[in-house]
Amino acid sequence: MANYNYRAKKGLQEIVTGTIEAASEKEAIEKISALGYLPVKLEEVAAAQKAQIPPTLPPARKQFGRIKSSQITVFTRQLSSLIKSGVPILTAINIIKEQTESLSLKAVLADIYNVIKNGGTFSSALEAYPKHFPPLYVAMVRTGENSGALPACLLRIAEYRAKQEELLSRLRMAMAYPLLMALVGIGTVIFMLAYVMPRLMGIFSSLGQNLPLPTQILLAISQVLRQRGGWMALGAVVLVFLIRRQLNTKIGRLAGSALKLRIPVFGKFSLKADLACFSRTLELLLKSGLPILRALQISVQVLDNEIIKERLIKSYRDLEQGISFGRSMKDSKLLPLFMVNLISVGEESGNLAGALGEVADAYERDTDEMIRIMSSLLEPLMILVMGVIVGFIVVAMLLPVFEINIMAR
Repeated sequence: MANYNYRAKKGLQEIVTGTIEAASEKEAIEKISALGYLPVKLEEVAAAQKAQIPPTLPPARKQFGRIKSSQITVFTRQLSSLIKSGVPILTAINIIKEQTESLSLKAVLADIYNVIKNGGTFSSALEAYPKHFPPLYVAMVRTGENSGALPACLLRIAEYRAKQEELLSRLRMAMAYPLLMALVGIGTVIFMLAYVMPRLMGIFSSLGQNLPLPTQILLAISQVLRQRGGWMALGAVVLVFLIRRQLNTKIGRLAGSALKLRIPVFGKFSLKADLACFSRTLELLLKSGLPILRALQISVQVLDNEIIKERLIKSYRDLEQGISFGRSMKDSKLLPLFMVNLISVGEESGNLAGALGEVADAYERDTDEMIRIMSSLLEPLMILVMGVIVGFIVVAMLLPVFEINIMAR
């Protein structure tokens, strides 16, 4: 038997220390857990007396490399399962850290481990990495810590993130093929105009005959591309840079958001996708036990569209003044009546989270359907557009040949 000095958490904030006798570290941890404490640090008394090197401070915050969103989701799900199975949080984090292949995630988990080991809370450790653990994540973890339902909150976070990642994956897959076709088509057209067309035009010009109008148009485009193609490419790069820079300003974001909502078809898709994300986030936070004001403050941050964000921030201010959420939303012409009515009914019945879930389900189904429609229409549309462009080039190149044959006869 050996004596172990331990440091453990009693509740959320209180730290207790003491000495316990056990045959092994595992037995010591079990005895500490049986007391209702969460083991944070355990050290054999003899080893502590022999140690000559003072304990090091936790590592300073630093920037780590890229961590995929899916890796954070997997970590969250695994942590939920381990804690639910009775594994102490420090042991659970250490197990996941040893198993992960991402060096960046391993470094982040090592730092989080050290913060908790030195008496910090899990949520406060996550706050140091807002890029990987956004306010929604931290708020739900803190709620789980306060309520003693951390595994359930972590599972909700993992399921929420998985749904968002699945939606983005479907959107990327829907856009991948049309984008590839567009790039290949543009490359083909540039090659034909810049290299093939000038050589053929040299042959036709030597014959001394007037070229057909389509051929003259194509030749003019080819000459502009060859003579000023470099400047045009540079101008396009500068224009993209200026647009992106402008979109980072408040006015630019508002203008871009307004434009998104006015684009036919895509405007409705953008609106419904944003409202679905907002409704699902707010539902999740309310079910986790957050007050409506704090939940709304966090949920607004997930919105990409500044116009929608400004409108919901106004609803937040109205709530602070005692105006109901549904009534505040009714004053806006931007938000759909379907969403406003459901929220009003849910608020009056005391089941706002349920109403938000219905809104999120409906808009997620709509966005899924719109993604399928867009993906099925974009492919033939891209084929048609590229076919018309390439067909015009081929016809413009062949017309002089036909005229030469006719003259020869």
